[in-house]
Amino acid sequence: MLKKVLIAGLSALCFCSSLPVSAKGSVSPTPFIVVDQFGYLPDAKKVAVIRDPAIGFDSQWHFAPGKVYQVVNVETGAVVFEGAPVAWHAGAVDPSSGDHAWQFDFSSVVTPGRYLIRDKQAGYDSVAFSIAANLYKPILVQAVRMLYYQRAGFAKEARYAGAGWADKASHMGPGQDTEARLYSAKGDKATARDLHGGWFDAGDFNRYTRWSGDYVVGLLHAYHENPAAFTDDFNIPESGNGIPDLLDEVKWEVEWLERMQNKDGSLLSVLGSASGSPASAATGPSFYGPATTSATYAGAEAFAYAAKTYAQFPALKTFADDLRERAIKAWGWAQAHPHVLFYNNDPRDHSEGLAAGQQEVDDYGREMGAIAAAVYLFDLTGETTYRDYIDAHYRDNHIFTQHRTLDFDYVQTAPLVYYASLAGATPSVSSAIKTEFAKGFEDDGWKAAESDPYRAHISAYVWGSNATKSNHGNIFGDEALYGLGSHSPADAMSAAADYLHYIDGVNPLGKVYLSNMKAFGASNSVDRFYHTWFAHGSALWGSVSGSKFGPPPGYLVGGPNPDYTWAKGCPKVNPGCGQAPLSPPVGEPPQKSYADFSDGWPIDSWEVTEPSVSYQTAYIRLLARFVR
Repeated sequence: MLKKVLIAGLSALCFCSSLPVSAKGSVSPTPFIVVDQFGYLPDAKKVAVIRDPAIGFDSQWHFAPGKVYQVVNVETGAVVFEGAPVAWHAGAVDPSSGDHAWQFDFSSVVTPGRYLIRDKQAGYDSVAFSIAANLYKPILVQAVRMLYYQRAGFAKEARYAGAGWADKASHMGPGQDTEARLYSAKGDKATARDLHGGWFDAGDFNRYTRWSGDYVVGLLHAYHENPAAFTDDFNIPESGNGIPDLLDEVKWEVEWLERMQNKDGSLLSVLGSASGSPASAATGPSFYGPATTSATYAGAEAFAYAAKTYAQFPALKTFADDLRERAIKAWGWAQAHPHVLFYNNDPRDHSEGLAAGQQEVDDYGREMGAIAAAVYLFDLTGETTYRDYIDAHYRDNHIFTQHRTLDFDYVQTAPLVYYASLAGATPSVSSAIKTEFAKGFEDDGWKAAESDPYRAHISAYVWGSNATKSNHGNIFGDEALYGLGSHSPADAMSAAADYLHYIDGVNPLGKVYLSNMKAFGASNSVDRFYHTWFAHGSALWGSVSGSKFGPPPGYLVGGPNPDYTWAKGCPKVNPGCGQAPLSPPVGEPPQKSYADFSDGWPIDSWEVTEPSVSYQTAYIRLLARFVR
């Protein structure tokens, strides 16, 4: 096929439409100059990427950049900077994106305002963006508000949620969350427990203790790393109560974890709840899984770090004191019961249908859970018992045993790096952790950075790649925060910012991977994604462009996933399969293995577009590092 060559007058065409969800018919090109659609901090490094598609769904389009690129003030029309784009790897095709690429550095533009990048020769413009010191706070507000929309058992009033997403409290009827029963004794009223609350974990309405503990810890780190970013005015019901709204949200999750704790200190593993759109339409019963070692360690770490955090606020002292006791009790139970397992939705425990994602972990996962719990209990109490446990087991982490790529292991490694920063940590252990963490990231992080023209390298694109991107950025952020490695904190933060820019539009699709962000500056954000509430085909919430309301702003989707395919047995298993898997995402270079689609089984869009509180936590933590 002959490529279509784009020449002068390109700016008259639209290159910002959403990615198609079918390979059939003509495909409009994605943008050829990609920028962070929200913008850049005045003193930050600023690099636009110019792309010429060579492989993938958009390879029919060709763009040859001119020699002069300009930064144009949108309001005045003035050209404030000119320069030349620099070819990436001498014009080679990047295998991760299928693109030839050039980079245009305009870091010298520091004056606040609205700008665009212009190819002077072709007359082709990027979308507009801002340069401003307060740029990222509105984005952070929306990202945090996602957690409010995910609250279970809580009425969303229109004055907080917006009229389009107002809803009654969900899962509060007979046999639901306030009367949840043990999965293996569904007919036994004696097993009923009040387990209401918490956040829907992802696009379904289930909740998982192991993962929730990680969310609590990650979000509390985001708060401690930049408390000024989290004010008391995010327009949630608790706004104005004197507590930062992020901590109000986390408290909602912690209170659910309290309900999941048994009197002996152990924590129940999982709560499975019914589906409905909106959430309050769900009428099916709720069931829970038994206590496990991994869930209990998760409760211990969450309770401990929350106890330290909430103790700062006099009004929450009693709450914090109770969390302290809960954390200690959970640790004691888990230490005494190191191998209590439960596999939900799995024939091994006859639990088919109980929730969806498998929350049980292997031996390594339990060991890392124990170390994390010990870290936060030591931070809270200063007791040497916990320090001794860390010192005896820290070398079990993969950064010591496998030199495993850190972008996949960050959640399990970050507690050790935090321990190494504590004044009471054993000096030799602290030094070893810091050295190994920085050394392990030298090749996979710093040296690998040049292998991605979009400046946000990860070692592999998998399910939830946007969380991998965020966590990779957080590793750079930790190097800056703790002064690790041989690079300056400024260079580390600049590297971290590139991962934020990727999610905010510097990618081969010119896509902001957050939902419905046009009102906040995004020209091309996520239109639809897999979620039970915002279900495929819903006339009210199905998509931003094709339904009355669409999903609310601020949901981070999973992102490109080259391993995506339709359900097992397709096309024969169901007529809904169609004749071939959806392309894109199938058959594309890794960075283009994405489409805005929300179809359920057998199309299984959740492998690409489902949001998750885990993705959201990683992004919030990264974004908050740059809020001023």
